[in-house]
Amino acid sequence: MENTNSIDEYTREGLELEGLVTYQPGSVVSRTVINRPAGTVTLFAFDKGESLSEHTAPFDALVSVLDGTAEISIAGKSHTLARGGMIVMPAGKPHALRAVEKFKMMLVMIKG
Repeated sequence: MENTNSIDEYTREGLELEGLVTYQPGSVVSRTVINRPAGTVTLFAFDKGESLSEHTAPFDALVSVLDGTAEISIAGKSHTLARGGMIVMPAGKPHALRAVEKFKMMLVMIKG
């Protein structure tokens, strides 16, 4: 489920990224913060055990873990990231994500 909002909603002072997306049992929840031709910023909340299956993307993407722990596989190599960790998923490389425990992340995709 994706919730797309106007950028004006996010220009207030003092917003906390982690609070902009909430956990839901048995689900992956996403919320787009910025959607522009040059790229996107999307927040995700994964319940424990939820995942995104292996896929590729045509653009580089930066994952920043806001809460919890995730296992991120890139081109067959597994990485475990916890709160505060980040990793780049290069364009064209197969990648997958799995929630080791509930986790939230910010995905920044650069299209140019």
